[in-house]
Formats: sequence, C-alpha cells, structure tokens
Amino acid sequence: MAERKAILVRLPPDLAEAIQKLAAADLRSVNGEIEYLLREAVRRRMRQPAEREPDEK
Repeated sequence: MAERKAILVRLPPDLAEAIQKLAAADLRSVNGEIEYLLREAVRRRMRQPAEREPDEK
C-alpha cells in the first residue's frame, strides 16, 4: 500500500459535524469521508478549464 501523509486540519464545528453525518450515512470513517470529498473536489477542479485573468492594459 502507498505511504500516506498525515496532516492536521482545523475545521469549524459546523463543518466537522456535517462531515461526520455524511460519513455515517456513507458508512465511512470521518477520515475516509474527508479523503473521498477531497478527491471528488480535486477531480472536479481538474476537469474545469483554467480561469483566465482579464488582459491588463
């Protein structure tokens, strides 16, 4: 199995509670749910075309 990097993430209580509820509904651990949500968000961002900044004159 690939090595994993441990990181500390500080979350507001309401976000932590929402993630905990999602994890329970999906039968995942909170850590597993956070990893799932991050992968999903990164995958979506990678599909979007890069936003261009307006030309400066």
